[in-house]
Amino acid sequence: MKRMIIAIDGYSACGKSTLAKALGKVLHFAYIDTGAMYRAVTLYFLRHSVDLNDVKQVQNALANIEIHFERQKTGNHVFLNGEDIETEIRKMYVSESVSQVAVLSDVRRQMVRLQQAMGQRRSLIMDGRDIGTVVFPKADLKIFLTADPTIRTKRRVDELKSKGQIIDFEAVKQNLLERDRIDSTRSDSPLRQAEDAILIDNTQLTPDEQLQKVLELVAVLDKQLVF
Repeated sequence: MKRMIIAIDGYSACGKSTLAKALGKVLHFAYIDTGAMYRAVTLYFLRHSVDLNDVKQVQNALANIEIHFERQKTGNHVFLNGEDIETEIRKMYVSESVSQVAVLSDVRRQMVRLQQAMGQRRSLIMDGRDIGTVVFPKADLKIFLTADPTIRTKRRVDELKSKGQIIDFEAVKQNLLERDRIDSTRSDSPLRQAEDAILIDNTQLTPDEQLQKVLELVAVLDKQLVF
């Protein structure tokens, strides 16, 4: 199979990582969760009380952050300066702050540099909010996911409950909507559908149905593949 980059963008809790992980497993591509990278930065900023309005503090903090991924039995885990933070970054206190961190231009430029470097030598699937528009504008396949906000909220609540967190439905819904607002209106790399991205509304789709749709699109790009 030829080298390929697949970009998956979309709103919060639309199942971007679920789709990307499944695709990576079937296609044997590397999977990069860019949301986890921004969450890692957010966790570092929270732990070190970084003032988001102080450009110098932000730049100094970024210089002390190292992020990498490792494949574990439970999936791909993100590491911050050598610490496995996969579970910690999924907690609500990080979710409530990540959009305020991700909106910072210095943070975005640093993450984009890291993400582009990851795609230099291998096929990969990357999900986020600006992958098809900024990180890999020439990606071979661009997907933009959307879904009804109530369905998205239910999915996120179910995910958090499965991890033992007690969560209020309305609080989660407001968090998702606020993140959408911030991500869509920021001046630096706003969340938007690339002109050549394929829109998939997965409100009524199961993960398997969604996966099959995208595999069919991949097969069109590589005529040797059959799914």
